[in-house]
Amino acid sequence: MAERNYTVVTEFFLTAFTEHLQWRVPLFLIFLSFYLATMLGNTGMILLIRGDRRLHTPMYFFLSHLSLVDVCYSSAIIPQMLAVLWEHGTTISQARCAAQFFLFTFFASIDCYLLAIMAYDRYTAVCQPLLYVTIITEKARWGLVTGTYVAGFFSAFVRTITAFTFSFCGNNEINFIFCDFPPLLKLSCGDSYTQEVVIIVFALFVMPAYILVILVSYLFIIVAILQIHSAGGRAKTFSTCASHLTAIALFFGTLIFMYLRDNTGQSSEGDRVVSVLYTVVTPMLNPLIYSLRNKEVKEAIRKALRKSKAARRP
Repeated sequence: MAERNYTVVTEFFLTAFTEHLQWRVPLFLIFLSFYLATMLGNTGMILLIRGDRRLHTPMYFFLSHLSLVDVCYSSAIIPQMLAVLWEHGTTISQARCAAQFFLFTFFASIDCYLLAIMAYDRYTAVCQPLLYVTIITEKARWGLVTGTYVAGFFSAFVRTITAFTFSFCGNNEINFIFCDFPPLLKLSCGDSYTQEVVIIVFALFVMPAYILVILVSYLFIIVAILQIHSAGGRAKTFSTCASHLTAIALFFGTLIFMYLRDNTGQSSEGDRVVSVLYTVVTPMLNPLIYSLRNKEVKEAIRKALRKSKAARRP
């Protein structure tokens, strides 16, 4: 068998959406506006929670960390995407690609863990209301949040080391919005069986673990809601969980589509659109989801606006 000569790849060329020249400026402006909305909405949510004593509860404590993670999560992806659109494709070194992959995996993992913790928090509030303050103490919630950051770091470290032990050769074009595992896998040469097994183990055991926590928590919540006799009481209890369920459906739905399926073949337009949903749209929508259906947040916003107007008066 004749030997094949490969050029070793030390940098990658990101080209997502650049094949549509007529979309370049509109997409740049759309993604820039989404990024600014994400930064404004999530930063505003953090400041609102810190500034209003009525929001100093475990649920909003976890929500403030979710907003912080969403700011970091978006900042690891969107600026690079804007550069790709503005420059009609951009070169990124393997080290920068690995750093972006690590940050994306780190913050995405924390996002998943926080959503699972928030489901457990809602379960405790609805199903064990008398014990809520003794279970979700300040020490407990700080321990849970610290655990999410540690687990996120471990997950990101293992997956990054695994992904970048590949040998990359030949074509260096990544037709995707950032350095993610599926497009990197398509550029690898040689045997990638071990790396794929590690990634699949994470996908099949880690992701289902926090999905199971969410499903079990909401199963008990639904049972508890059905036992409430008044329709008004059922609606009020469910409304406290509806925002969280919406955020879960958006985030996990798109992640499952991307990672728990066959990734052979070239990146499709559909893959890139789905990746935009979980990297750009979901972090932008989270503050809206949690504020539009939440009376406490809406009242805190009105209070903050009244203070702002009063401060501007001579």
